[in-house]
Amino acid sequence: MSITVTLSPEAEAKLFEEAARQGKDVSTVAAELLVKILEWEAQDYAEAIAGIQRGLDDFAAGKSRSFEVFAEEQRRKYNLP
Repeated sequence: MSITVTLSPEAEAKLFEEAARQGKDVSTVAAELLVKILEWEAQDYAEAIAGIQRGLDDFAAGKSRSFEVFAEEQRRKYNLP
């Protein structure tokens, strides 16, 4: 499959520099970078969803505190007025 992507001159230059540094074809480096970015994004999304779910589970289990209590803890912890 062929996809055309238009890059800014700066991004294109960085891509060619990275390909030269790795001794690889620029298309190969671009494809590898895209895969890494997409994998990172998927992992980041999954971790965010898991964190939100943990928070919801804690709230459902009664493990929560009021904003006032939280704010007071932060004021003491960071010596805020």
